[in-house]
Amino acid sequence: MFQSLINLLYPTLCNGCDALLLEYEDTICTRCRHDLPFTNHYLNPGNETAQKFYGRLPLEHASALVYFHKEGIVQELVHNLKYRKQQPVGRVMGGLYATLLQKVPELQTVTDIIPVPLHPRRLRERGYNQVTEFGLALSKGLDIPYTDNVLVRETYTKTQTKKGREKRAVGVGSAFGIRNAEVHEGKHFLLIDDVITTGATLEACGKLLLEIPNARLSIVTIAYAQS
Repeated sequence: MFQSLINLLYPTLCNGCDALLLEYEDTICTRCRHDLPFTNHYLNPGNETAQKFYGRLPLEHASALVYFHKEGIVQELVHNLKYRKQQPVGRVMGGLYATLLQKVPELQTVTDIIPVPLHPRRLRERGYNQVTEFGLALSKGLDIPYTDNVLVRETYTKTQTKKGREKRAVGVGSAFGIRNAEVHEGKHFLLIDDVITTGATLEACGKLLLEIPNARLSIVTIAYAQS
């Protein structure tokens, strides 16, 4: 009864459409879940995410869960996750993708899930890394450790959202560093981020991870956006 009163006074809204969530719904309403523009990248090794890195990074696997369209459900979800402190969006999307990725052959040897890191200043400003809950949900669903102390962001840069590939590459080329490389030799890393647009940030992080002797690399994101 008390919980019902709380729900009446402070209703929980869908992060995709702002509709009132029913008691059995979590974070995203049933209609929005049904309307999510799934990419099915995980079924196609030659998908658009993988093509972003042809000739740039040697990858075991690359995929995104959904398409990011302007004014669409995914844009609303990502903005709520990234700028409005709605971290449960990451948890839900990670849970959805973990279910799909469980039987992908190329991911069976992954040893660590690695998030694209935020600079400490950005982390203080935002209060959280927007991919943490996504990564933790993948970790739980795939039974793979979530390791956030390998990659670090050493340079504070302004948002890359509206920059093209070349400008993004210049902005992030030397922004990251590696820690504890010696204990991660021979590992297969699953690098994760929220949205892939140009791929410049993921490329910069991936190149550093592949400098670790005998390392292998896969990439997974929540969303894929046209650059």
